[in-house]
Amino acid sequence: MSSTSNAPTTNGGISYWYADEGIPAPREPLGGDTTADVCIVGGGYTGLWTAYYLKKAVPFLDITVLEAKFCGYGASGRNGGWLYNGIAGRDRYAALHGREAAARLQQAMNDTVGEVVDTAAAEGIDADIHRGGVLEVAYTPAQLGRLRAFHAAELAFGEQDRVLLGARDTAARVKVAGAVGSTWTPHGARLHPAKLVKGLADTVEALGVTLHESTPVTAIEPKHARTPYGTVRAPYVLRCTEGFTPTIKGQKRSWLPMNSSMIVTDPLPADLWETIGWDGRENLGDMAHAYMYAQRTADDRIAIGGRGVPYRFGSRTDNDGRTQPATVTALREILVRFFPTLAGTRVAHAWSGVLGVPRDWCATVSLDRSTGLGWAGGYVGSGVATTNLAARTLRDLFLQDSGQGGETDLTTLPWVNHKVRKWEPEPFRWLGVQGMYAAYREADRRELTAHSADTHPMARLADRVSGRH
Repeated sequence: MSSTSNAPTTNGGISYWYADEGIPAPREPLGGDTTADVCIVGGGYTGLWTAYYLKKAVPFLDITVLEAKFCGYGASGRNGGWLYNGIAGRDRYAALHGREAAARLQQAMNDTVGEVVDTAAAEGIDADIHRGGVLEVAYTPAQLGRLRAFHAAELAFGEQDRVLLGARDTAARVKVAGAVGSTWTPHGARLHPAKLVKGLADTVEALGVTLHESTPVTAIEPKHARTPYGTVRAPYVLRCTEGFTPTIKGQKRSWLPMNSSMIVTDPLPADLWETIGWDGRENLGDMAHAYMYAQRTADDRIAIGGRGVPYRFGSRTDNDGRTQPATVTALREILVRFFPTLAGTRVAHAWSGVLGVPRDWCATVSLDRSTGLGWAGGYVGSGVATTNLAARTLRDLFLQDSGQGGETDLTTLPWVNHKVRKWEPEPFRWLGVQGMYAAYREADRRELTAHSADTHPMARLADRVSGRH
């Protein structure tokens, strides 16, 4: 038996996760000028987790969340469902603040995976969470060299429960064609992104947080969040807008909206799963420069993602997730390269979304005591877990600033109040990002046919130019 269908691929419509779950019923937009103790701009994971932890810490707080579309419209409802312990910028933070500080940040991320799993369970949020860890594979000599270096670096930052696997043990977990090795960490879980964000929105609303949807914020100023429907005045205004940050006045070059694309297959029958394995339902990634990420969904599909068209000129964002056919084809080719028995399997749905990338590729969380303005983001694709850590850190910074708490382990982490320069103006921004990913894709192509264990020089050059290393 094989999984085939002649039905066309659904393209866009936010994401497959919403095709599966349904678009939530709309909440009311802002009804005019109003006040709050805290105004949160952005109804994704960062904003909702922040509202959750603030309300739990100080139940009498008047919190208003403003969302341009609906809660989970952005990356929170379109991502690959990777709840894992990756953190953007760790090596740079080690260089700036010392290895011990960066190791504390990594340990906080390790703990965050369990925090999300446990909190979802405690609040009755069923997000198809399965804690199978993360398996990252290598299938070229150069990738194997990078994988071993990556594994050693993770151990050096304190992750002693990580395991390095050879070809045979890798195949025992997931039969990726040509895989020569892998590294596995228990600090990861698969989830359904839209179920998590919808559950969070319902949870914070039940706690008494006010959610206004269809309310785009056009400008953020000290004690003011301005929208076409009125202004929210609050002593604290927290920006939690990730890849949509450039839509806010004055933020055009703060974070670059990097595009990421995904496809999902039809449900696979048992005979095909026998050729693949994947019984542990680990999150699956690779060591390519233009890397992929995948999960085995709760209903036995494969959802797989990668960069596609990396960036749109002028920091424009996508139109409800519609994806170029060439990107769909490229992702399908990755799927079949990994699992050749899926050559006849239909792609059921394709979609895209944007994530936030700072110029130095470092995730940050900040609160300016002089203005009451705060922000968190720049997760560079690792936001499913990092949003939770950022929210708890914003909570502690708020409590400290408002005199309701003191310094905590979270407020002293090295990503707190990190400053970064802005991205270059156009057309240099567009040219740089397009050139960077063209170099990464070409390096991956050459490494597939080369017998060298060295990373291709084109990728090293792209790393230096981009500021990633």
